[in-house]
Amino acid sequence: MSESEGTVSAVAVDRGGAGAPGPVEQPRLQAEAATFGYDRRVVSAGLSVCIPDGSFTVIVGPNACGKSTLLRGLSRLLKPAEGRVVLDGRSIASYRAKEVARRLGLLPQSSIAPNGITVADLVAHGRYPHQNLVRQWTDADERAVLEAMAATGVAELSGRLVDELSGGQRQRVWVAMALAQQTPLLLLDEPTTFLDIAYQIELMELFTDLNAAGTTLVAVLHDLNQAARYATHLVAMKDGRIVAEGAPRDVVTADLVHEVFGLRCMVVPDPVVGTPSVVPLGRDRSG
Repeated sequence: MSESEGTVSAVAVDRGGAGAPGPVEQPRLQAEAATFGYDRRVVSAGLSVCIPDGSFTVIVGPNACGKSTLLRGLSRLLKPAEGRVVLDGRSIASYRAKEVARRLGLLPQSSIAPNGITVADLVAHGRYPHQNLVRQWTDADERAVLEAMAATGVAELSGRLVDELSGGQRQRVWVAMALAQQTPLLLLDEPTTFLDIAYQIELMELFTDLNAAGTTLVAVLHDLNQAARYATHLVAMKDGRIVAEGAPRDVVTADLVHEVFGLRCMVVPDPVVGTPSVVPLGRDRSG
């Protein structure tokens, strides 16, 4: 990627006359007044959201509020009926599919592996965007696959058939394939689905490490406490609209949780890391 492709700038507004206008970097990924839906059913109308560069952005909200629809739109799996999604300063629709795949990786909510494919071969599919008639399989591709399998704990499964694995094992293999793609942007739709709590935390720690190394991540999560603990930027949705966004400490409040999820709760500091932690009140059982 050339420098001009990777950084998009605009002229800054001079707010005090102190010095010449300087460049203002625009987010690499954003939706501008986008309307998303399926057939004639509109899920979100006029939605605008910017993904902060270098963030671990997590989208939260109740079922059927438009979280996954927004993620599909940001990844180009779903074309907006109105408005547009912008990737690196251009409409994402203007790119060739392979070019998008070199810039943006996606772990969809549900994936189906080809029959008879091994774990190693499926993870290797993540290197497809980097292949062409001139550039075939390289040592760098091999390293990317091995590192992705090691990071997700599936290296010992490399020779197994994917359709023989448990749901949790398959999910980790799909995550490995997304990691092997090695894109600067990574979108994850419910990545901890089917995983037990230990693997959930292991993956969330892995995503945090990726983010610290420079990858911008966008994930849909159902676990609000995990979202608050690991995200650097939260987007809360309800009924197809964005209700709040910002740092977890600013977004996760008792009032917000009640408004978005209809849940009465207390929000207390996480005893380990100090991030907001939601404690449901439930019914009074003292009597």
